[in-house]
Amino acid sequence: MLLKSLLSLSLGTFALGMAEFSMMGILPDVAATLHISIAQGGHFIAAYAIGVCCGAWLLVLSYRLPPKTILLSLSVLIAIGNLLASIAPGYNTLLVARFISGLPHGAYFGIGSIVATKLAPPGRSAQAVAMMIAGMTVANLLGVPVGTWLSLHLSWRLVFALVAMVAIVLIFTLQRFIPQVERLPDTGILGQFRFLKSAAPWLILAATTFGNGGIFCWFSYIRPLLTQVSGFNGNQVSLLMVLAGAGMVAGNWCGGRLADRYTPGQVAASLQGLAAVSLLLIFVCSSVGWLSATLMCVCTFCLFAVSAPQQLLLLRFSPGGALLGAASVQMAFNLGNAIGSYSGGVAISHQWGYQYPALLGVPLTLIGCACLLWFHRRYESQGRAI
Repeated sequence: MLLKSLLSLSLGTFALGMAEFSMMGILPDVAATLHISIAQGGHFIAAYAIGVCCGAWLLVLSYRLPPKTILLSLSVLIAIGNLLASIAPGYNTLLVARFISGLPHGAYFGIGSIVATKLAPPGRSAQAVAMMIAGMTVANLLGVPVGTWLSLHLSWRLVFALVAMVAIVLIFTLQRFIPQVERLPDTGILGQFRFLKSAAPWLILAATTFGNGGIFCWFSYIRPLLTQVSGFNGNQVSLLMVLAGAGMVAGNWCGGRLADRYTPGQVAASLQGLAAVSLLLIFVCSSVGWLSATLMCVCTFCLFAVSAPQQLLLLRFSPGGALLGAASVQMAFNLGNAIGSYSGGVAISHQWGYQYPALLGVPLTLIGCACLLWFHRRYESQGRAI
């Protein structure tokens, strides 16, 4: 029953992952259809990310509801948002649809993480969270390449229609396989914010924002980098997206196990340091195709290897506000997504070249690494609590 429950939760992260990351692969086609520039198309990535940031606060108002009810409500919102995106006639309407699609993202990850940890055996919390997150990595391994293929050969609108269909299936699987989990302690509206008085959650959130922002400077514009700088053709991009997804799957798997074995903050700091080095090498070596593809896999490995450790840390360091704390990781992740896609778009709009977003991502990722090191030394290494 535990496996079926976690797989049901992962189906939701699969839908969310496909909705979020498919835009990177289909961005040129969307821009061409709507007669906008690539840089303007990056606004659809930012709109989704801003929706995530706003939607995370939905959990603050729903703390009295059973976790299963919250999950089902969010699944309905996933279906509605992506259905609207699939029929959006123009730039403004697609921008609104992407914002709506992002609203359930952080909230789903937040409540899903809590349910996963409650269902998990002792000592395997990070692995349970990683299994829930695995749906997003599978989305990048399979869903995003399929979406890229659909966009190239049929229509990018089918990508969002497919996500809406997955969300409908999700509603039925959650209803059947997720047990009724006990509600969290009622600390009231204000009680959910008390954990933010400590520096610990802020350091984790800052690390998530800057670390992922640095990677998304580069990843938001991965397709034009691969085709116009690294020398790959359009038909090879789908295969390269499979490789990028494989890096995410491996990273998520390793991150969950490392976080259960070692201190999660130290694990995440090491991985963000590796990401910074990889981004710098991408800037220098992106004209060499095989090396650019290899470094892409390293970066996507790091991107998801830090997910389970960071999610687990916020759950541990948000007493009385677990709902908001768990959702805040995804809020910070997607705030970094928005910052990264915007920063990378600035470099492109100034015609610096598609390799420059990776260079802009290096200092952002290093800031994230520094925040995690500070957190580890101040809290983890000394066993301090907030």
